[in-house]
Amino acid sequence: MKVKTIIFDLDGVIVHTDKFHYLAWEKICEEEGLLFDESINHQLRGVSRRESLDLILKYNQKELKDIKKDELLEKKNNLYKESLNHLTKNDLSNDILDTLLELKKRGYLIAIGSSSKNTKFILEKLEIINLFDAISDGTNISRSKPDPEVFLYISNILNQSNETCLVVEDANAGIEAAKRVKMIAVGIGDSVSEEIADYKIKNISNIIQLLELINNN
Repeated sequence: MKVKTIIFDLDGVIVHTDKFHYLAWEKICEEEGLLFDESINHQLRGVSRRESLDLILKYNQKELKDIKKDELLEKKNNLYKESLNHLTKNDLSNDILDTLLELKKRGYLIAIGSSSKNTKFILEKLEIINLFDAISDGTNISRSKPDPEVFLYISNILNQSNETCLVVEDANAGIEAAKRVKMIAVGIGDSVSEEIADYKIKNISNIIQLLELINNN
């Protein structure tokens, strides 16, 4: 069955705003006396804001009341959004933009599948929101990856079978989510294990060649 839809994760795939997440969590943890470093941050890839806080608290063997959690989550998001205000279309690489335009030219449907509630805001800042045929994010899902809800939302609204969808992810949780519903899972970046991804690519532009390989078999 040929691939008709490509679903991209946002952070770390389309644009590298993951550094803003790191800095925001780092500031929150510093103020709360919590340990936070790259190894902890690595576990937060593809995970919702609330689940991220729960993982941080679990690592630090600390519990907080829900009202305090809500306060920290709001503060973290405000710090993150302050950083995002500086995003412009210049933060989108030519490689990514050219690939998205080429996919559209070739007749593929393209979509975003992200746990972030800031997805549309980021795409608007990058001036590419109109390129996507569907957007699934933290505003319309209740379960984070590795639950496949974020991807199933897209296949449903685009009326596509799961087997014709290809997912591009930079985190193992996203790869697992895609494979749970029989979508083709493509990993990009060092954080994705080659053992669980169906394919591994180095650059987004490699998607064009990979699609030719898959669809011609």
